[in-house]
Amino acid sequence: MSLLVVGSVAFDSIDTPHGRAERVLGGSGTYLAYAASLYTNVRLIGAVGDDFTEEHVNILRQRGIDLSGLQRKKGKTFFWHGRYFADMNERETLKVELNVFGDYEPELPEKFRDSEYVFLANARPALQIKVRKQLKKPRLVFCDTMDLWIETERDELMSLLGMVDGIVLNDGEARKLTENNFPTLIGAGRQIMRFGPKYVIVKKGEHGALLLTPDGVFATAAYPLEHVFDPTGAGDTFGGGVLGYLAKTGDLSFDNLKKAIIHGTVVASFTVEKFSLDRLREISQSDLEGRYAEMVAMLKFC
Repeated sequence: MSLLVVGSVAFDSIDTPHGRAERVLGGSGTYLAYAASLYTNVRLIGAVGDDFTEEHVNILRQRGIDLSGLQRKKGKTFFWHGRYFADMNERETLKVELNVFGDYEPELPEKFRDSEYVFLANARPALQIKVRKQLKKPRLVFCDTMDLWIETERDELMSLLGMVDGIVLNDGEARKLTENNFPTLIGAGRQIMRFGPKYVIVKKGEHGALLLTPDGVFATAAYPLEHVFDPTGAGDTFGGGVLGYLAKTGDLSFDNLKKAIIHGTVVASFTVEKFSLDRLREISQSDLEGRYAEMVAMLKFC
């Protein structure tokens, strides 16, 4: 089963204590689509500029990602420049240039409108709603969001939450979305479920992730890494791993959702080991399976 991913395709410049990368491939849609393609067929919707070369296209095409919905527009591709500090949990955005993504209005190709599994990556809620309305009868639609939209476009975001099945967000975003009215993430997650989503996944960075569903709660640790090289895209590849696995299996049971969370955790753990998609481009299916087995063994205690 294929997964439709709608999100930004971008160039990133990244400064970390371990080095610097200039104008490497990034963007929420890019990371999500690439991670999900490790599990299932992927359709990508996004916009790029004249500066997006065939070399960049081929990185995605070589994973079998359907790029017929990737729109090339006159101008420059979305650009982000960020800097990470010593503990790698803190980062500073130095520059954002929306460029062609600033006025992007996605139109799904007719052949994409029957997509059963969909991830609306981080973007303006109004854009995400527009895409959601173009879908015919999806089985599972997830979205992502960020602090900016919670603060500036809350009404649109709340409308979106009534139209999706699940949301992936980090712990700070979960607290902000629920206006800091709950002392625990479980309480905040349950409140977000009341807003509409059946499934709420809260990312906690190096401390793992939390899954809330009508059938129960599941918490997992992150894969233990001694060194983190570049955290950019970790959250998006986590989401791509989760939805890619669910689209592959077609099983939305609580037990399978827990497995999907572990698969997302595994993919994210590879992402942070190098800049951009560099580490994901190196790994094999046996690498994924091996680290998944390590995670299962680590979490098992009886």
